[in-house]
Amino acid sequence: MPAVFLKNRSLIRVSGPEAQSFLQNLITTDLAALAADEARPGALLTPQGKILFDFMIWQDGDGFIIDTDDDQRDALLKRLRMYKLRAAVDLSPAGEGVTVSWDGANTGPADSRFAKAGVALVRQAGQHGANDSEIYDALRIASGVAVSGQDYALQDAFPHDVLMDFNGGLSFKKGCYVGQEVVSRMQHRGTARRRVVTVKGETALPPSGTEITAGGKPVGTLGSVVGKGGLAIVRIDRAGEAIATATPLLAGETAVILELPAWTGLTFPSTADEASA
Repeated sequence: MPAVFLKNRSLIRVSGPEAQSFLQNLITTDLAALAADEARPGALLTPQGKILFDFMIWQDGDGFIIDTDDDQRDALLKRLRMYKLRAAVDLSPAGEGVTVSWDGANTGPADSRFAKAGVALVRQAGQHGANDSEIYDALRIASGVAVSGQDYALQDAFPHDVLMDFNGGLSFKKGCYVGQEVVSRMQHRGTARRRVVTVKGETALPPSGTEITAGGKPVGTLGSVVGKGGLAIVRIDRAGEAIATATPLLAGETAVILELPAWTGLTFPSTADEASA
């Protein structure tokens, strides 16, 4: 029953009578659809639709807990306070560190990203497990769950790139929020080209940041790595063409197999024309 303490996470509490409406008009997550026992991913986007801050969010009494990377917490809190104006909302730090556990080790809101992959993983504020992130990273890689800092850089990725259109973190039904017009256009036009894939090496994978190529041409960049497994964000049209033509895919000098997470239902297009169909 693994339970892993993630010491690099920090929490923000958003409370008050207008907490839900305040956040609903800012972030990608549809809070009206958020169950009481569920934690969903979310993001605050730039006006151009790229991820400025990312986090997990769950209900907490009459408000919400935002669980973000510790190097984002202060800047995110500052940005939320900038948007607050006269809203009846309280914004405050709410502690350091989060424990993730699975197979019934602890209780807490269920992480919707892992639920999509068939893993019952919960999140809990504070330390309730060992500080052994590699076992969690291995599970995260196998489940196709990307995180900023390891798999993509903030302000460089769209929500579609990191599968937020599939994992419960991106709404196309609620009203406007920052960057909504751009991501809605990507959704309706089907123009998402970059996607998270799992990477399997014949031998141990090279370090994070290594370029993935096909026929000497760049396909994507390796992110999280544990042994022979990893994640990457790749151009699925280029990867699909390589797969269709049996062109070897390499992470540095290591032969790799790329797979789209099964829970997304996505497939690689075999040609660039199929990618734009």
